[in-house]
Amino acid sequence: MKRIVIAGVAALAALVTAAPAQADPDTDFTNQLHVYGIYGQKDYNAWIGKIMCKRLNRGVDADAFASAKFVSDQLNKGSTTEQSWQFLGAAINFYCPDKTYVLAQAAERH
Repeated sequence: MKRIVIAGVAALAALVTAAPAQADPDTDFTNQLHVYGIYGQKDYNAWIGKIMCKRLNRGVDADAFASAKFVSDQLNKGSTTEQSWQFLGAAINFYCPDKTYVLAQAAERH
């Protein structure tokens, strides 16, 4: 589990430094998910990412582990734990970059 969290943090760091500003963040988010082998409807995945951020903002999910569980429950059956964490990192990068600290906290816990 620690490797997955660390991989998510590393992926987020790469995204933060490499993500160019674009007019449509939902398309950019979808393209990033495809790198991780996560597919599905663009609008649905963007909605999951935005709802995940709202859950973090409102305290519904207390930490990254709870958010990763929420994401996992929404992704296609057969999606891996690693993909849930990759989705989480990408969603934070695109939709709530002020929440990047939750990934760092998760890495410290494990």
